[in-house]
Amino acid sequence: MTTITGLDKLTVPLGGQQIELQQVDHAEGGMSLLRVRIREGKRFTIFDIDAQTAEQWAATMQTWAASQK
Repeated sequence: MTTITGLDKLTVPLGGQQIELQQVDHAEGGMSLLRVRIREGKRFTIFDIDAQTAEQWAATMQTWAASQK
């Protein structure tokens, strides 16, 4: 059994893409992943990533955002 918990929903101001972040918990094996769902019109792109990848991605995004100020 898998449990999905919504974490956040964002809409990109330019382009209107909808980004949804979810925690996906797999009962078998106890693995948790971060699901990133990006909707562009009728098309979906879905990434399920581990904590280490999420941490690296978040750090890169934070560094970039800070450099834009």
